[in-house]
Amino acid sequence: MLSPHIHLALHIPDGYLSLPVSLITGAIAIILIALSLTQVQSEYQERTVPLMGVSAAFIFAAQMINFPIVGGTSGHLMGGTLAAILLGPWAGSLVMAVVFIVQTVVFQDGGLTALGANITIMGLVGTFGGYYLYRLLRNLLGRHTWLGMSVSTAIASWLSVVVAAAICAILLAISDTVPLAVAMTAMLTWHLMIGIGEAMITLAVVSFLWRTRPDLIYGSPTSLESLENLESKED
Repeated sequence: MLSPHIHLALHIPDGYLSLPVSLITGAIAIILIALSLTQVQSEYQERTVPLMGVSAAFIFAAQMINFPIVGGTSGHLMGGTLAAILLGPWAGSLVMAVVFIVQTVVFQDGGLTALGANITIMGLVGTFGGYYLYRLLRNLLGRHTWLGMSVSTAIASWLSVVVAAAICAILLAISDTVPLAVAMTAMLTWHLMIGIGEAMITLAVVSFLWRTRPDLIYGSPTSLESLENLESKED
């Protein structure tokens, strides 16, 4: 077992997960990517592809910027909920998977054997979990109001980081890397605060688009009207 004082983060490196956990999460990640590709090809328009590229580039760059928290520790944007709010959960998951693959292969941020787990934790939980919580809260608080958008964005993005951290701790404990109590305490202590930074960054981006380009927010009335106008012109 590795020392309980090892540095724990959401980008899991090689050697921290057992073979069964790596294989299972790898299979989940492959299924997620395959389903996302199918859904994007069948439901999304070609004009979404450039936005996916821009979103991937922005999230990738934003993840490289660390913001300080207490104790000399730093955090960075995870971006799953942001990607889902802009692109929808399927395209958002695909974007996040590409970002994690590039980070792992090119920058060694996370291990190759843990790539499936990283995609599952931050892609599946961060993107799908964050998006559907965001949508639920917006429907409850006011779907077409700034207050409903801002509160749901902040809560969903914060909670997506916290839940992802908890699942990461569970996987590490199942792998017999760190005792569950130690892993959960270490992960949640920092990610409760890192989630605040995630919420602030996500809210800042979504609020800016809400004021300037609401058509870029997935499922917004403006974006739906733009799509209908584009389809009518093509007809």
